[in-house]
Amino acid sequence: MFRTALRNVLAHKGRLLMTALAVMLGTAFVAGTMVFSDTLGQAMKNSYSKSYSDVSVLVTDNAAGSGATARDRSAGGKTELTKATVDKIAALPGTAKAQGVVGGFTGVADRKGVLIGEAFQARGSNFSPDATGQDSRYPMAEGRGPQKSGEIALDQETASRGGYKVGDSVRIAGNGPAVDAKLTGVFTTDDPQVTSGGTLTLMDTASAQQFLLTPGQFSTITVQAKPGVAQSALSTEVLTTLPQGTQFVVETGEQLTAEQTKMISAGMAGMKTMLLAFAGISLFVGIFIIANTFTMLVAQRTKELALLRAVGAGRWQVTKSVLIEALVIGVTASVAGLLAGIGIGAGMQSLIHALSSGMPTGSLVVAPVTVAVALVVGVLVTVLSAVLPAVRASRVAPVAAMSSGDQPSTQKSLLIRNIIGSVVAAGGFALILGGAATGGENGRYLIGGGAPFAMIGIFILLPLLSRPVIALVGPLLARLFGTPGKLARRNAVRNPRRTATTAAALTIGLTLVSAMTVLGASVSGAVDRIVTKGMVADYNVTTANRMGMSPELAADVAKAPGVAASSPLTNVYWELNGRTSAISGVDAKSLDKLLDLTMDSGSAKALSQGQILVSSERAKSAGLAVGSAVQVAYGDGSTGTVTVGGVFQPIDLLSGTVMSNEEITKHGKEDVDIRDVLVRGTDGATAALQQSIKDATGKNPVIEVKSQEDMKEEFSKIISFALNMMYGLLAMSVLVAVLGVINTLAMSVFERKREIGMLRAIGLDRSGIKRMVRLESVVISLFGATIGVLLGVFLAWAVNDTLGSSIPGLVTELPYGQLLLFLLLAGLVGLVAALWPARRASKLDILESIKTD
Repeated sequence: MFRTALRNVLAHKGRLLMTALAVMLGTAFVAGTMVFSDTLGQAMKNSYSKSYSDVSVLVTDNAAGSGATARDRSAGGKTELTKATVDKIAALPGTAKAQGVVGGFTGVADRKGVLIGEAFQARGSNFSPDATGQDSRYPMAEGRGPQKSGEIALDQETASRGGYKVGDSVRIAGNGPAVDAKLTGVFTTDDPQVTSGGTLTLMDTASAQQFLLTPGQFSTITVQAKPGVAQSALSTEVLTTLPQGTQFVVETGEQLTAEQTKMISAGMAGMKTMLLAFAGISLFVGIFIIANTFTMLVAQRTKELALLRAVGAGRWQVTKSVLIEALVIGVTASVAGLLAGIGIGAGMQSLIHALSSGMPTGSLVVAPVTVAVALVVGVLVTVLSAVLPAVRASRVAPVAAMSSGDQPSTQKSLLIRNIIGSVVAAGGFALILGGAATGGENGRYLIGGGAPFAMIGIFILLPLLSRPVIALVGPLLARLFGTPGKLARRNAVRNPRRTATTAAALTIGLTLVSAMTVLGASVSGAVDRIVTKGMVADYNVTTANRMGMSPELAADVAKAPGVAASSPLTNVYWELNGRTSAISGVDAKSLDKLLDLTMDSGSAKALSQGQILVSSERAKSAGLAVGSAVQVAYGDGSTGTVTVGGVFQPIDLLSGTVMSNEEITKHGKEDVDIRDVLVRGTDGATAALQQSIKDATGKNPVIEVKSQEDMKEEFSKIISFALNMMYGLLAMSVLVAVLGVINTLAMSVFERKREIGMLRAIGLDRSGIKRMVRLESVVISLFGATIGVLLGVFLAWAVNDTLGSSIPGLVTELPYGQLLLFLLLAGLVGLVAALWPARRASKLDILESIKTD
């Protein structure tokens, strides 16, 4: 039977090619994902391990730059890392070297005034030369290090991107006004944050402290141990020298490296899990192709299998024969998939490096577990998919050798299938509806548990659904395409099992794509409404790093030509009735020109009278109403009582409690955090006003001036990027589905060889045969796509119901244009998939086909 199985594989290698390709693609996706993630993870670990190669102990001041140190100093406290602290640590017996480091956000502008790189990767630090005038951390490739105020050095990549050379004037900015500095040097560094695309600006220590922190303050101190001194022992010694303060953290280099490695591993594990999930979808789609292929092969070889039974082969031998065929295909395709996966991993690594030249790279990592998983998964999926067809093959009676080779499924078997499918689908839909009704995180868990059951139930019921759904388009096909259209409809419903299995592959992909598209459209619509809700200002001025701006910058914006009204949106955390609460501040006199608050009660004008406004949510949770008295513990240590003057509908720009900026600044300027400045122009939102605001801030590269449309577009880009990434990952499963359609049609043409010959004999020309096969493919593809779109929309609706509490105003929005496009693309997929089978069918010899038995 083993030789028989091998002969069958070789005899049907053309018909099994698409099955092998499906297994190979799925396996390649799995192997490629594992190779890529292992390679990138190892490269990142190697790169980031250099961050602490010269650090035995690191002392960090978590409050540095937060404003807390300034308040402590004004009160007479000494809770800073200073030169005195560095000297104490340097004097310890186990210390070889101690160095104070200044760190903080520093943006660099290019020659057009645009921020270089991303704000979250823009850093500034201090240049600390030794006796030779060099800082070993930052060897100079050109020029020298900064020595006094007004001088800076840049890393090579930043200087190149900005088009700067030694001697040029460079504009830099932190959280305050932008300044110009002379570029004295360009340095190299293996700092992974810089090599991955970040920018690093060096200043002399005094200037860095003044610009980034406060004079005399360090954010961290790096300590190197003497030979033979354990890092843990030195850490204990360092702790004794530190000033009293809970914000100081002492960690050894070994601890930092371990934490960094753990963080990288966690990040790579998350990415690997996501990619493997999509690889699993491709393999799941491949299951339908494999099962369909072997089912059709068994049906076409009914007489051959019956003869084997007649000459003495037992049922197990026949089953084993089919499973051996599957095993041979699985092993061959899995090995090919593993090799292709290694190539995919290398390609993904090259692509990432091309998109971001600073990303760490290294030699490919092909772990033994990758080889084992790829081979085992590919073989198991293939063999398990062939089990049912193999069992069906063993049940072919010897007498079937004297009858037709086509034995359609009995009504009894379809009835049992429909009952099982109905029960499974009903259970899945019940869980989904229950989750939608429950809402929140628990509701999403219910939907996540019900969705697989609903999808499996629908797949089982697809044969039942295919007849009525395809029957609906029957009259249209006959009217538009005549006899070929009528024959295509009949062929599509003749074998509902085959039609359902072919369509199921597309149903999976379209379900996921449609669900994500509807979710994306719904969330995008809600975010658009939330982001600008209540905003009547023309522009929102903010910082790229979202770390707030100085009051001086806010004042500069207000003085810009063309500004009719402006107000900084301040934020403080004070105690209200004994509970720490976020309080938003706005200029009372400009409120009505910048924000349109929907008042449930009271008036927004109460702000100018020293009263506060509360959102309806805050009023409900705290039991407040217009006229309520609220006890306030201010940031300056004083206390007082304020009155609620109005209750408003919540908006994203303001917290639950609003107070006038005049009242806030009376009780603690050090606490005030300015994240946004709203601006109304005399002539509305114009390009001239936008440029005027930018100029007023000294063309600060960190300042962003956004209109309402800009704000909406910013969030839309994030959602679009996520959707496009998902579409790209699903492309593999769609490709596998296309192979399934091609495979089924090609085998169907062979199976219906005699029928096609008879149609040609009675007058249907070659173009009619082609049209019939193409239409059959399009009908099946559209059937699967339609079911997938409907199921995807339903799942998206259910998920949206659970997100209502976290995304106010979220409603299910159907992007009809995109959903229609998906259906059109599915029809195109069916048309393209049928090209080769249709051409093959039209070229069948009439006489040869008719005499085929």
